[in-house]
Amino acid sequence: MHTRPNFRLLVVRLGAMGDILHALPAVTALRLAHPDWQIGWVVEPRWKALLTAGHRDQRSEIRDQESRVSGILRDSAQPVVDQIHFASTKKWGKRPLSLYTIREISALGSELRAAEYDAAIDLQGAIRSACIGRMARSKRFLGEDQPREGPARWFFTERVKTYGSHVIEQDLELASALAQDSLAAVPPLLPVDAEAEAWCDTVLAAAQDSALRQPVALINPGAGWGAKRWPVERYAAVAEGLLARGVRVVVNAGPGEEPLAEAIAKATGCKSTSLSPSIERLIALTRRIAICIAGDTGPLHLACALGRPVVGIYGPTDPSRNGPYGTESVVLRSPLSRRDHSRHAEPEAAMLTIQPDDVLRAAFALLAGERNR
Repeated sequence: MHTRPNFRLLVVRLGAMGDILHALPAVTALRLAHPDWQIGWVVEPRWKALLTAGHRDQRSEIRDQESRVSGILRDSAQPVVDQIHFASTKKWGKRPLSLYTIREISALGSELRAAEYDAAIDLQGAIRSACIGRMARSKRFLGEDQPREGPARWFFTERVKTYGSHVIEQDLELASALAQDSLAAVPPLLPVDAEAEAWCDTVLAAAQDSALRQPVALINPGAGWGAKRWPVERYAAVAEGLLARGVRVVVNAGPGEEPLAEAIAKATGCKSTSLSPSIERLIALTRRIAICIAGDTGPLHLACALGRPVVGIYGPTDPSRNGPYGTESVVLRSPLSRRDHSRHAEPEAAMLTIQPDDVLRAAFALLAGERNR
């Protein structure tokens, strides 16, 4: 596509951690193909760390670890986007008619218009993301012909038919239509945070010297809602099986999930390590693991984004659309499971047919492959 060197693109992708990670390959592909573009992204404030590092050291400032993109060096602390805009949609939804919410939305609209974006692309397909994208008043606003929320399509100036089954493939099709290029899937670029990298080195070095040679397994027992959450006692059995085979186990606890991680630590006699890292630290830790074991959660998709092997334990969500992508993986899902995004509190019944031994077999097979590589 022939555009002026300072062509300005706005990406709209809100949602949860996994949503941002699913959109990153397409935006990274655009960045690689068009390094001179100015790319902005509208995101929830809590996911800022997926796009930019909070701590930069001298090395990142002089671009010691940067990615070389078509002859252009980019800061490893913020490798994909040039500008970040914040939309606190979760907070706004709780007080939609408050003066505070109205002022914040108005300020965001003014900020987007002042940036003078030539085009916007909605990689979420929701009414709220479409509304925000429209606020930029770009000449071009692209979205899927059949978005996740049907009415969103009426906000787009260009509607793109997508054929891929996975959401990452669909986003790549949208990005290709925007750029009029045939973009291929690429590993997403994630920020390098200096403080988080130092913290992670310290945490891993805190074990005995022999442990440093152990492969590290990251277990994430939490999930967005109960129906996706495999029982914590089964995760504990998996942790015990890994420890027995000389694998070091780190259990990630997201906000509010600390009791789950503590239950695994207690069941394993505190031989597993329970952590509640920030997103920056979770990225640094995930870079160093040998395998991730989790359900359909942000940490699983983060491991995929960083090219780490994963065992995905799936139930009511469809792995063909939201499963592991771009890395070595094994997905365990009962043939009785059906796609259902209802926020039930208890684990899906069919998911309970998956046993710890099933997970351990998959994990050891992936670890063997990782050792061979």
